[in-house]
Amino acid sequence: MSLCSHCVQGVRHEGTPKGKFETVDNIKCYVATPSGDYAKDKVLLFLTDIFGIAGSNSQLLADDFARNGFKVVMPDYFNGDAVPVEEMEKGTFPIMEWLPKHGPPQSRPNLDKVIAGLKKQGVKTFASVGYCYGGRHAFNLAIEGITKVTVTNHPSLLKNPDDLEAYFAKSKAPLLINTCETDNMFPAEFQAKADEVFEGKFEPGYKREYFPGCTHGFSVRGDMTDPKVKAGKEGAYKAGVEWLKKYF
Repeated sequence: MSLCSHCVQGVRHEGTPKGKFETVDNIKCYVATPSGDYAKDKVLLFLTDIFGIAGSNSQLLADDFARNGFKVVMPDYFNGDAVPVEEMEKGTFPIMEWLPKHGPPQSRPNLDKVIAGLKKQGVKTFASVGYCYGGRHAFNLAIEGITKVTVTNHPSLLKNPDDLEAYFAKSKAPLLINTCETDNMFPAEFQAKADEVFEGKFEPGYKREYFPGCTHGFSVRGDMTDPKVKAGKEGAYKAGVEWLKKYF
């Protein structure tokens, strides 16, 4: 289990988050709620990268999804011990010292508690949008039949081809993968294998978007002063919204 140097690098985006922090089954969550009518029995689970729910970049994206009619819940599955947001622009955080104590097996229980708590509130259907680290959880939830739609952006911690084949065999959730040119966690051969496994064969629905000139993390931490990265970040978000509107 490993992450790459790009997993801890990024640029903070401008904007003021509009959502609020709420507790679901004793787990802190960032919650973004549509201002108009929306389906009260549906929730989009925003599965963060290693910077967790404190990162304004993720909060702003959650708000954007809410503006498109989706109730968004972003669980703190790191128990308040995510990688500090200020480390993002330094890019030197010792991620492999942090990861063994914060891997998917350690963070999954909090995610499960939030899902159970939301079900108690009347939520019946879940979709997920995962970023980097969160892509692992997005795959797991779909494979286990918990989520009905998956959007994943430059996912990390997946095995090629094992996780692709498991998703194909066990999941019924339409799958969108936003990929990029430079990505050690989901490189070109992994992208090609995904197309081989799913394209034209996965009945629920499959699509892979590709954004040239972008690096792992572009859809949530990319440098918006770079035209290609800006186009990639905005394109990945647009593709995600369109996927969710079609299937969720």
